[in-house]
Amino acid sequence: MASTTRPAPTVGFDLDMTLIDSRPGIRACYVALTERTGTYVDADLAVTRLGPPLAEELAHWFPAEEIEAVADLYREMYPTYAVAATPALPGAREAVAAVREAGGRAIVVTAKYEPNAKLHLAHLGIEPDAVIGDLWAEQKAVALREHGADVYVGDHLGDVRGARAADARSVAVASGPCSAEELRAAGADVVLGDLTEFPEWLADYRAAGADGADAARA
Repeated sequence: MASTTRPAPTVGFDLDMTLIDSRPGIRACYVALTERTGTYVDADLAVTRLGPPLAEELAHWFPAEEIEAVADLYREMYPTYAVAATPALPGAREAVAAVREAGGRAIVVTAKYEPNAKLHLAHLGIEPDAVIGDLWAEQKAVALREHGADVYVGDHLGDVRGARAADARSVAVASGPCSAEELRAAGADVVLGDLTEFPEWLADYRAAGADGADAARA
């Protein structure tokens, strides 16, 4: 009898507030940016709305004609202030390992500037099969389709939209700025508390087979 187990999946992961708690590092970088530019950025407020591209946050603090240059400065300063200060979120390493143990591929698709995303992962010893940066919301579907992702895991409503645009299963984690209720309302197929629940979900998802029901949990 043929196996009904789903084949080894390709799973995409968001970075900020999905795999890493980037709030301490980003806060430190915004504080340093305030000191460097003389323009006040409320770092505590900024880290409550992580997810969208950097330019969207800078637009709250800088005039339009300065945003490109300030974004370049922020990205240049970022490795000094943000990387060492940023921990992995609970379950991050285990979630990537679970994909590998299932024979699949784990990729990271993020709105973060790609070189800085790679620095975070290298610092934390997380080694995905590919890292694709500078993509937000529906733009993420480009990379997800290119890599044949079956599942995309993220913490933001934009991540749900990206997964759905790629026809990938949207697995949302309520570890970022969006509540479980908001993620469900946006159309997430599955909502987990955080990545510690992901290995069990992945095992159930694969065991359910190609025609089986979702192993969705609140």
